[in-house]
Amino acid sequence: MVVIAKDWQDYQLIDAGNKDKLELWKDVLLVRPDPQAIWQKGHDHRWNKFDAKYNRSDKGGGSWTFNQKLPEYWTVSYKNLVFKVSLTNFKHTGLFPEQAANWDWLSDLIKNSDKEIRVLNLFAYTGGATIACSKAGAKEVVHVDAAKGMINWAKENMILNNLENNTIRFIVDDALKFIKKEQKRGRKYHIIIMDPPSYGRGPNNEIWKLEDKIEELIQETVKLLDDKPLAFLVNAYTTGFSLIALDNIMKKYLLKTFPKGKINTVQLGLPIQNSNMILPCGISGRFQLE
Repeated sequence: MVVIAKDWQDYQLIDAGNKDKLELWKDVLLVRPDPQAIWQKGHDHRWNKFDAKYNRSDKGGGSWTFNQKLPEYWTVSYKNLVFKVSLTNFKHTGLFPEQAANWDWLSDLIKNSDKEIRVLNLFAYTGGATIACSKAGAKEVVHVDAAKGMINWAKENMILNNLENNTIRFIVDDALKFIKKEQKRGRKYHIIIMDPPSYGRGPNNEIWKLEDKIEELIQETVKLLDDKPLAFLVNAYTTGFSLIALDNIMKKYLLKTFPKGKINTVQLGLPIQNSNMILPCGISGRFQLE
């Protein structure tokens, strides 16, 4: 199943191809690499009219080329949500627009629930899901990320959305270590979200690979779910990590604990304005009780 984030107004994927994508972020035109865009790009003249383009280096990493000076940051809106956008040294902008489909799904679940919802967001980055859940009415959102800079960015998004009086706890910690602490504290959550990286290094230079860690991560995190949970969401961007593999792991641990639950593993996508094609943008495993 393909789930498409099609309701954006401040973001447009104009074209994609030759492992690049041409995007409009409000008024800013960007060209960024995308390994999934393996077909030939179109002939839109804006490919050469970009405001900024990220160029990959053969030695890893890359750098931006600018045709005009851009602000340090600007904002984009999605429905009633507002987010800070800024160009990072590793091609990202601080926002993954395809995740809007998951924000909508989570928001609808929260709005239609009569419970006081507690949410745990792991590898929470700049807080797209955190803001969406809090704005939808979650009583508490716990936002966990190991990078202090991302936590600070998420706090800026909280302020942009006038959520300072909502209960959002920002925690700088390793996700798995935090999970173990919460188990000991007996904490439970109605919604758990995780967006683990494909690859990374810990504070002691330990290597993280999603395919090596994802099963333990899901197994341990399931223990933090309330007896009557609302949702469990896992996002994965690792090339080659399949829908079926994620589906298998989620069924193994979630359906064992919640046999009446339902798992729907989906391919996320963004519509390409200049064609009838969809750009694949990672996968999501969605669990909820029936």
